[in-house]
Amino acid sequence: MAETPYQINDLMGYDGLKIVQREDMFAFSLDAVLLADFTVIYKKTAVIMDFGTGNAPIPLYLSLKTKKPIIGVEIQPEAVELARSGVALNGLDQQIEIRQADIRELHKTVPSSSIGLITCNPPFFKVQGDSNVNLNDYLTIARHEVKIDLETILIQAKRLLSTLGVLTMIHRADRLEELIVLCHQHRFAIKRLRFVYPKKGRPAQAVLIEAFANGRPGGLKLAEPLYIYGEDGNYTDEVLKMFRLGKK
Repeated sequence: MAETPYQINDLMGYDGLKIVQREDMFAFSLDAVLLADFTVIYKKTAVIMDFGTGNAPIPLYLSLKTKKPIIGVEIQPEAVELARSGVALNGLDQQIEIRQADIRELHKTVPSSSIGLITCNPPFFKVQGDSNVNLNDYLTIARHEVKIDLETILIQAKRLLSTLGVLTMIHRADRLEELIVLCHQHRFAIKRLRFVYPKKGRPAQAVLIEAFANGRPGGLKLAEPLYIYGEDGNYTDEVLKMFRLGKK
């Protein structure tokens, strides 16, 4: 069987960071850019970890915002290979480490309370009896909760984060109630929340959250809505600004 060819693409539409992809695997999406842009890297943060990093779009984007060490964790070996190739291509080996690991097992090798910030663009869809899962395992794992579910992500993040360590996540807006309940159960205090809309006049399709481990409840800040497309059908100026981060 012939090997699937790799592709090298611009990460965000300008001749800056490059990302390595494969046609048969889940390509990085706008969600990754939105989450990386939303993520605030605080001075106290020493180490950053990205759960389910795929081919590492979030670590690559975050490298434009900080020089702090970033660890991308990915379970699929093929995606790990792409991620490591992308990191090397951009000359970021000294800052970004890609680990092949199961998030559910990380606590066995990563000391508890050792991570200051965790980002996660998780699988959005639950697996149910009528789930229309893709036969391509790469895509199924990226889109559906076959390897890990939302609650397990929160449990493992809580184990690894320092006190008042930060978890940032993007998820479907229709799962916000579940997300809030689970954060409360596992002692995460949501401090910042932003809804993402395709365009004005349409329902929210995603939500961005920032939650603090062992944080005190209260003080939630609801950011202004983020619109992806304007009335002309093109990306809004705010989204285009995200694409241009780091452009000289």
